[in-house]
Amino acid sequence: KQNPVGWFELYVQDMARARAFYEGTFQVQLTPLESPGITMLAFPMNFEQPGATGALVHAPGVPSGGSTMVYFSCADCAEEAARAAQHGGKIFREKFSIGQYGFIALVHDTEGNTIGLHSMT
Repeated sequence: KQNPVGWFELYVQDMARARAFYEGTFQVQLTPLESPGITMLAFPMNFEQPGATGALVHAPGVPSGGSTMVYFSCADCAEEAARAAQHGGKIFREKFSIGQYGFIALVHDTEGNTIGLHSMT
């Protein structure tokens, strides 16, 4: 069986601002995906590794700041939370323990989305 999440989309209003936030926070390069009528920037994809990938999406008339929580895997979620704040986001909840499942931190991105950061240390 595969993991239940196979893809995610974060809807944004300002693609340049959101791109700067996510590339700076996670130190990755987002790449354009062709899709009619919408603008998409994909996170790095490695189909031979576990986990899901996804994209930032700007679609006319679709609001950002939705209620879906996406958790990004991190080596130490406190580091990504700090970088999120440096790139225009806000830390909603600092790193905290979730017991045997590791640690999480919650941040708000530049588009009003709340995202989760997860690490085992």
